[in-house]
Amino acid sequence: MTVGSEAFNEGATIPEQYTCDGADISPPLAWSEPPSGTESLVLIVEDPDAPGDVWTHWVAFNIPPGTRSLPEAVSPDSAATEVPGIQGKNCWQKIGYGGPCPPEGSEHRYLFRIYALDTILEIDAGSGKKSVQRAMEGHILAQGELMGTYARQ
Repeated sequence: MTVGSEAFNEGATIPEQYTCDGADISPPLAWSEPPSGTESLVLIVEDPDAPGDVWTHWVAFNIPPGTRSLPEAVSPDSAATEVPGIQGKNCWQKIGYGGPCPPEGSEHRYLFRIYALDTILEIDAGSGKKSVQRAMEGHILAQGELMGTYARQ
């Protein structure tokens, strides 16, 4: 699967409006058609360069397989119609998107990953990345990734 954004290209700098230095809103995302047999999609956004451990910026699961994109500025409200599926907790222990916010002077990579699963996850709303990943084990049919970077001055 391929993942892209109208806001930035693969390997490019993520615009400030999608970070803690700007409006801290989610960027628009789009992806290719998942393989046949896909029952749900999962989105995980993380910073593998964070000090200590990988930092999770966004988790969403049970996204219907016919969904091909998410708009800019997705609301963390579970009743919001722009997000089909369920949003989980990020590493700030908040539901929804939290933008890049690396230590000053350090450029970090941010991985926007989409997973196609052969099942619907039977986990609670608000689950974090570890719970989602455990539930995904053995069910991943395909995945795609978009990588962007950000550094605070």
